[in-house]
Amino acid sequence: LIECKGVINIMEPIRVLQVVTIMNRGGLETMLMNYYRKLDKSKIQFDFMTNRVERGHYDDEIEALGGKIYRLSPIKPGNYNKYFKELDEFFKEHKEYKVVHSHINENSGFVLKAAKKAGIECRIAHSHLSDLKLDYKYPFRVYARRNLKGNVSDYFACSKRAGEWLFGKDISNSGKVTVLNNAVDTEKFRFNEEVRNNIRRKLDIEGKKVIGHVGRFNPQKNHEFLIDVFNEIYKKDKDIVLLLVGDGYLKEKIEEKVNKLGLDKSVEFLGVREDIPELMQAMDLFLFPSQFEGLAVVMVEAQAAGLKVITSTGVTKESDITNNVEFIDLSKGAEYWADIVLNSDFKKKDDINLMIKKGYDSTNNVKWLSDFYLKKYA
Repeated sequence: LIECKGVINIMEPIRVLQVVTIMNRGGLETMLMNYYRKLDKSKIQFDFMTNRVERGHYDDEIEALGGKIYRLSPIKPGNYNKYFKELDEFFKEHKEYKVVHSHINENSGFVLKAAKKAGIECRIAHSHLSDLKLDYKYPFRVYARRNLKGNVSDYFACSKRAGEWLFGKDISNSGKVTVLNNAVDTEKFRFNEEVRNNIRRKLDIEGKKVIGHVGRFNPQKNHEFLIDVFNEIYKKDKDIVLLLVGDGYLKEKIEEKVNKLGLDKSVEFLGVREDIPELMQAMDLFLFPSQFEGLAVVMVEAQAAGLKVITSTGVTKESDITNNVEFIDLSKGAEYWADIVLNSDFKKKDDINLMIKKGYDSTNNVKWLSDFYLKKYA
């Protein structure tokens, strides 16, 4: 409230523009929602700029929380001029934004360049990856990355390695990069035997050892290798099941592989789910052989759920928050990985207090982020 000459005016919350590809249930999107839900929305409101026509999984919740969603054209070669024009028009029309927080890696340079042209002083580039394999998009990534130079006011990353990858070692080592932890609502993942038993009963996996994985079906997540590993596990222990949570364009191919190997009775495809904390209660071990990761939110969630995590050396070592993560080189092969899994104890640990202490609880971290935004507006 502001009182001026005896008249009391109700202040509107400041609005921060979050730039994403689409608000589906991916890692960075889940991290954003963890913070968004806990913001004091009388002070700060999130709005979202996306690059997809279709609605995202979180769109209904965003709108229920008071957020606006703006849909621009896809960012792709041949469409750049149209996209750049849309950005310029957007910032001319929307003068209410003084903070733009972009999460689209190299392509953040395009957004922040337009924001700078519009006079927006706080322009955050946030890195969520630690690597990308060489492919036909590489020249376009180089072009996009050049636009970061001179157009970023604040550098954020989910890990030191992610900061180095997007911004380079000079900027990373200069102390300019803020590592914002991919925090989760840890209490949602605290072990509850009743929840565990209920989920296992619903999935008809009572009495089984349960390996879990959460992630999009795309090359980065390495599902082909994951199935190879589980196939080797299943040869030695028929009393183990694999839960796969997520969706993506490679899902059908992985389903075909599972059927071909005769694993269809032991591998469950659960699709996109809203009950990740409950599903992790039902798991006994988290298997995550990604090609690369910045600092995956699902690894934070798995550790909050007390799960042993077995992942690849392509994943940043900063992901090991609880000393309950084992890193294995993918070149060791599926049989080697399977033996590591089979020799694990499949026992849960209660590490939530340690995670809170290390700054991975969204309840505590939201205050820091809120103060940062408010300071930038002030």
